[in-house]
Amino acid sequence: MLDRRSPVSVTGTADRRIAALAAHQRGRVARRQLLAAGLRPGAITRRIASGRLVAVHRGVYGAGHAAVGPWTRETEALLALREGAVLSHVSALALWDLCPALAEIHVSVVRSAARRLPGVRVHRVAALDVRDLRIRDGLPVTSPALALLHCAVELEPRGLERALDEGVRRGLVGDRELGALVDRGLGTRPARRRLTTLLEARTGTTFTRSEAEERFLALVREAGLPAPLVNVRRHGYELDFLWPEQQLAVEVDGYAFHGDRGAFERDRRKDAHLLAEGGIVVSRVTWRQLTCDAIATIVRIVRMLDARGE
Repeated sequence: MLDRRSPVSVTGTADRRIAALAAHQRGRVARRQLLAAGLRPGAITRRIASGRLVAVHRGVYGAGHAAVGPWTRETEALLALREGAVLSHVSALALWDLCPALAEIHVSVVRSAARRLPGVRVHRVAALDVRDLRIRDGLPVTSPALALLHCAVELEPRGLERALDEGVRRGLVGDRELGALVDRGLGTRPARRRLTTLLEARTGTTFTRSEAEERFLALVREAGLPAPLVNVRRHGYELDFLWPEQQLAVEVDGYAFHGDRGAFERDRRKDAHLLAEGGIVVSRVTWRQLTCDAIATIVRIVRMLDARGE
């Protein structure tokens, strides 16, 4: 079984045994599993002919249907590539909810040759260390750290940074674990170099919670400003962006959360408290300012940083 490291006992009629196997694998079974469960080749052939088993890959069947749900295609690919295959690269990051899934499925196998499957990209590796393997949602997958290393040159730089921040925020990965992978020489040299550069430049999380925050961070970087802290807590409040040396905070206000009278009053209480307790000045930026007046907005922040730094 894909999610088990030891055999699973199945009993009852042939159809019950098929159902028991399929229940663990999103409705999919492999021919080798059916034979191991005691079905004869002729019984498998008759069920294919009658539609009770539907071929999805050579030697992989849907139990009664071929409907595709979440992670079904990944399950099919792993079953077709047999034991030792694991989801990796972007597919592994997607399974860990660290980036969107792509149409092409990425699988790593430990051998020199593997069969070709439509829509599946097979990565042939010399070895897969047990330290880097996990089971998630019933599927064998590389660790979040190894998936990040594998994707270091495949993702856009900001996409890699966001995936790393989300992994750190959720406790899935840490800088030390990533550094250890680099030290072990895993991944390609360009991947190790890019990941090392990202780790060395990290001063804290850059995890943003909205498109507006992401857009503001992009403006800050395009302007060449010092990197702010992102989503940090000070004096009982969480701030979207903070330059601690200048004691300047920026709050990105979306109308959905800041457009009523109550929110307006709460924001002003927050700003006054931060100024009184910590000397932090809060500047508020709206979505309209970010989209329609971005240059003037970033110029205002630059001037405030200069004034606060004097």
